[in-house]
Amino acid sequence: MRCAAGAARLATVKRPTLRTDRIELRPLTDEHLEHLVELDSDPEVMRYLTGRARTREEVEKVHAGRTDPALDEAGVGYWVGFDGDTFLGWWLLTPPDGPEFGGAESVEIGYRLMQSQWRRGYASEGSRELLRYVFENTSYTRVFADTMAVNAGSRAVMESIGLTYQRTYHVHFDNPLPGTEQGEVIYDITREQWLAWVAGRAQGQAGGS
Repeated sequence: MRCAAGAARLATVKRPTLRTDRIELRPLTDEHLEHLVELDSDPEVMRYLTGRARTREEVEKVHAGRTDPALDEAGVGYWVGFDGDTFLGWWLLTPPDGPEFGGAESVEIGYRLMQSQWRRGYASEGSRELLRYVFENTSYTRVFADTMAVNAGSRAVMESIGLTYQRTYHVHFDNPLPGTEQGEVIYDITREQWLAWVAGRAQGQAGGS
């Protein structure tokens, strides 16, 4: 996932702590660095990103960008998730790093969870809360997500929170990961689509009760 501070919006909005039934999403700070080192030290977690575990030095380098004050001023950035005292991973809302991903109205959503927390619904649960937050509390009107086409798990999360497939694109890498030849995929949802999705979901839940 990308981290770029451009196109800051709603400077008066600061990132709050967010809560779901199981997750407390706290704004990422330096005190969470050890959790991030542990997260990125798992090569399976990094399979579709770097293809290998990250060193502490590499994690420290990217961490500096994740705590950029400009993101917080815009009301977006990185959150770390906990279920009680258990660290789950992180979630992000960050502006696109190029016009090909959207304009000032767009923000990217992403997530990276500890392997021990996969397939427990946490990624979707945290992401749904971030969608609610961004559409109800900021002026962003489009949320998008980006992953390798072969990353079925991440794509399933995107679909589970209401995002729909938009396109596939290809990027050249000097040392491509397995599956790179199938490209990268973009999913997105607008505020209007999200409102309709939420209403439909609520209607479905009411009908099943």
